[in-house]
Amino acid sequence: MRVDQAARAAQPRRPATGWAVVSRLLAGSLGGYALAQLLPVALVASLAPALPRTDAVLVAMQLSFVVYAAALMAAFAARSAGRAWAGMLLASLGSALIAWVAL
Repeated sequence: MRVDQAARAAQPRRPATGWAVVSRLLAGSLGGYALAQLLPVALVASLAPALPRTDAVLVAMQLSFVVYAAALMAAFAARSAGRAWAGMLLASLGSALIAWVAL
């Protein structure tokens, strides 16, 4: 690492602007909600042959709370608001694809 890169890395990060925080909050809440709704559908469709239908639904519903909380935290852990939106979109599209294929 060169000296100027080390100096830049040692500088503190700038605080996020208000719009970046709002964008992350929307990405986490809306994207997390979409992911928490799509992922259980994908899980029920995938687990239904292995488990009784009611058990698969209960497992998926309980997991959706964890998924929503993790998605909200991931939105604020992302490097930028754009990456947070992209991550939510890709995860939601992946879950929708798995649900569509499995059903």
